Amino acid sequence: MISQTLPTKTETAEEPFQESGRWDPKREEYKAFGLPSKLDFDREVMLFRTAIEKACELASEKNATGKLDNPLFWKLRKAFVQGELPGLTDEVNYAFQNFLMRSMFPKSIEATHRKIADFRFPHEWFPATRALQRTIHLHVGPTNSGKTYNALKALEDARSGIYAGPLRLLAHEVYSRFTAKGKKCALVTGEEQRIPEGEDLYFRSCTVEMTPLNHLVDVAVIDEIQMIGDAERGWAWTQAVLGVQAKEVHLCGEERAVELIQSLCRTTGDKIEVHRYQRLSPLQTMDESLKGNWKHLQKGDAVVSFSRVGIHALKKHIEKETGRRVAVVYGSLPPETRAQQAALFNDPNNDYDFLVASDAIGMGLNLEIKRVVFEQTAKRDLSSFRQISTSEIKQIGGRAGRYRTASHAIKSGSSEASDSDAASPGKERQVGLVTALEDDDLAVIQEAFERNPEPLRTAGIQPPPSVIERFSSYFPPNTPFSYILSRLRDIAQVSPRFHMCHAKEMLTVADLIQPFPMSVYDRCVLLNAPVFLREPNGAQVLQAFARCISNMDGGNLLDIQEVNLELLDVDKNKYPRGQADYLRQLETLHKSITLYLWLTYRYSGVFTSQNLAFHVKGLVESKIDDFLDALDMTGESRKAIAARNRKAAKAAKLKKEKFLGDEGSKDAPGHEGVGDWNEEGHEEPLFEDPKELEQATRLEPKSQRDGPSPGG
Repeated sequence: MISQTLPTKTETAEEPFQESGRWDPKREEYKAFGLPSKLDFDREVMLFRTAIEKACELASEKNATGKLDNPLFWKLRKAFVQGELPGLTDEVNYAFQNFLMRSMFPKSIEATHRKIADFRFPHEWFPATRALQRTIHLHVGPTNSGKTYNALKALEDARSGIYAGPLRLLAHEVYSRFTAKGKKCALVTGEEQRIPEGEDLYFRSCTVEMTPLNHLVDVAVIDEIQMIGDAERGWAWTQAVLGVQAKEVHLCGEERAVELIQSLCRTTGDKIEVHRYQRLSPLQTMDESLKGNWKHLQKGDAVVSFSRVGIHALKKHIEKETGRRVAVVYGSLPPETRAQQAALFNDPNNDYDFLVASDAIGMGLNLEIKRVVFEQTAKRDLSSFRQISTSEIKQIGGRAGRYRTASHAIKSGSSEASDSDAASPGKERQVGLVTALEDDDLAVIQEAFERNPEPLRTAGIQPPPSVIERFSSYFPPNTPFSYILSRLRDIAQVSPRFHMCHAKEMLTVADLIQPFPMSVYDRCVLLNAPVFLREPNGAQVLQAFARCISNMDGGNLLDIQEVNLELLDVDKNKYPRGQADYLRQLETLHKSITLYLWLTYRYSGVFTSQNLAFHVKGLVESKIDDFLDALDMTGESRKAIAARNRKAAKAAKLKKEKFLGDEGSKDAPGHEGVGDWNEEGHEEPLFEDPKELEQATRLEPKSQRDGPSPGG
């Protein structure tokens, strides 16, 4: 069917085919592709139309839909299935640009291009590391097996070292742990850096993409190593594993990473030792869900939701339904508040019977959870909703039955840094239970627990800026940077053990910053920035910051009109476009400030208002927390949202299976972890979908709220 409908869809994605009105605004761009006049442009459009029609005819009449026998159709179809019309439009654009470049370069230059795009040996990108003789310790086991304990112990005993984890909360956990023990330690995330003053030798605790690759240390710990196989962010783990200069490298994660890591070590020449761990308490799924009734919750239950709006709405609703108190824990809570909420939940002698948490509970937070309850098993990605993976379900569900005493949590006042508890003998083994609110999601969970995740096939890679710079030098001025990136990926040679991470937003970012003159290196910096293009004004804020980098000036926060600081003076009850839009605008402002702070660490001479930005960030977070604390939503509204998300995830899965078949799933990298890569600290989003806000903006007076606010 797709072979019949693709021409119609292509007609809808007509950007390259709009002869009138298209040439004038992009004439300089098309001159870079060798089209000096509109007449030349129109001629090439007609030829490209013919090529598309032939590709569709070949698919329809001869059923030639494969990558080898009909590559143009295969790419267009895949783009449509994965990204719907926006994805198809982008692919048509790239295909048209590629069509224009078909005779621009002589064969000798094309051969040079392909040599530059030879990414079969990414370990060679780190020659200083290859000169070392490293020992890799791979610690693998299920959740609640104590696998991280020995790795962190080795780090503590070293003179120097690095911890790298997927979330800011984990980096902060290790930072706090080392600081409490009197060890000098830096905290390094994309948006925040705390460096010990006057110290030359100190530990570093960082998010994985910030792993320093030019410091020789004794020990490095890289957490959640299975995320090396992630379709979008696996490159950060591959870069850390191949590039970190440590005598000992401790990798912690799941059993399915073993074969891939062993293969990488055979290539690098590093010695590898595999340490396997068993779960310290039994875990099982339940036979029944809660049947949609929160009154079936039991003391010690943790309910999992995937957004902060969802967490706070559920807290309020569960408290109304049960008459019991609910604590909340999620990654973007301040560490002190997170510890307070965890202590309230862990204390058996108060009335905080339940916990509502994000999926970050699957990443290192230690809580006295008897049963994990999934509100739903569908989660938002960039383009649609998806069914969370077997690995994610097991990791989140595995937090049930934590091998830990509540009294220890209360005495320490912390929910974190307690893998030693898991490793300690002599404690009662509590059976962990896993279930869901609804039967449909319980069936998904039961199926996940009955099978093992597939072994990781590939590690993610991303071309380093030096390669992109060299490749770019062969193209005419004004060639769209997005085309250069797409072309590099298109001709890349990649080993069977690696995959190119999805570009997704990178190409959109490249187009948005195209009008601003800057170096290729600066463009590459912005490609990896925590942008927020789905939010109102997100593209305009990015362009404003790009203008500052282009001019190397104008980065005072108060001078950037696109950053809506005036919102701080607006009363939410008087906001003209309603409560839902007010909260979304607050989140846009928060992300604007987060991006600004990210840039202050990379362009300190341009973005000069770091202290003011931290102050504004605190004010915005206070307003968001106050708003979240007042959220109210009916149970039926939450059920409707979950049902809609479940339906969207099933539809996306069926669409992919129907149109791509084995090509769409065979050995394809997927999602390997929690959180959202573009969120601050890579943690949970404020909301998954704007429709969630529309249902969650009934606010109650502050006087009616009970208990300490989890946001403050």
